[in-house]
Amino acid sequence: MHRVAALVRPPQSAFELGFTAQVFGIERAGLPGRYAFRVCTESPGPVATLAGYDMLVSEGLDALDEADTVVVPGWLPAGRPPSPAVVHALTRAHARGARVVSICSGAFALAHAGLLDGRTATTHWALADELAATFPRVEVDPDVLYVDHGDVATSAGAGAGIDLCMHLLRTDQGARYAAHVARTMVMPPHREGGQLQYSAPPHPVQIDGTLAPLLDWIAGRLGEPVTVEGMAAHAGVSTRTLARRFAGQLGTSPGQWLLTRRITAARDLLESSDLPLDAIARRVGLSSATNLRRRFLNTLGTTPGAYRRTFRAAPRRLDSP
Repeated sequence: MHRVAALVRPPQSAFELGFTAQVFGIERAGLPGRYAFRVCTESPGPVATLAGYDMLVSEGLDALDEADTVVVPGWLPAGRPPSPAVVHALTRAHARGARVVSICSGAFALAHAGLLDGRTATTHWALADELAATFPRVEVDPDVLYVDHGDVATSAGAGAGIDLCMHLLRTDQGARYAAHVARTMVMPPHREGGQLQYSAPPHPVQIDGTLAPLLDWIAGRLGEPVTVEGMAAHAGVSTRTLARRFAGQLGTSPGQWLLTRRITAARDLLESSDLPLDAIARRVGLSSATNLRRRFLNTLGTTPGAYRRTFRAAPRRLDSP
């Protein structure tokens, strides 16, 4: 079991803690449990929440000494530094090999602990300037939904925290397991784009025609030689207009969105089938095993073969014990 500990402090965001527990802390019918979840705080006892109620947290900072992943689900007020005891607990956990994760304003706690020095990190777009000004050794990216360095990960606002949790689930357990969890939560297993699509004020490009019908059309033709020009022609717009709509609605380019969908489809086939790489490449529109390997390595930092060995090393049904 992968042990996850959430570190909270008053006033705690109930939502940010809640979805962290939803991803890592509950049992699901038909899906083997892979995580043990607990909540801790510096001073065990009642912890006030932003929702107007107190929750009782019985575990202290010692819980971080046993965690494989430490999550800081928000840190408010963001400008109030953590105590030396909290800083020591976070750095001690990281030093012994625990993965340390922040949701939204939780990045401030990690930055105070020095865990973001010399790294790219993100937080809610409204707090990005404050994070950058307070911690000049941190390279703050206000656009992305999350940043994962393997041992340290940060997310943008609360919604992006769900994206990060699902990404970590997918990294730990594979795309198929994560997709099963996403279905139980009635949400997509992966959301496209960055947070600037939410921080920017509305303008005509963002609301002029939904991309949903086009995205459905593309998703049904991943194995075909779909091009950006073909996408624009199907939508009845120019390639420039299509690019503006993708940037406005999804925060990414048409080509990058298409590549991400193809890589996602390839991951599922690597986990769920014994098809050779050439066949998988053709099915997802990447033409050849060589191109699949190159795209896979550039996107995920690993090879298709290594990915398949990791997530098919011990084949099992999702409803197995």
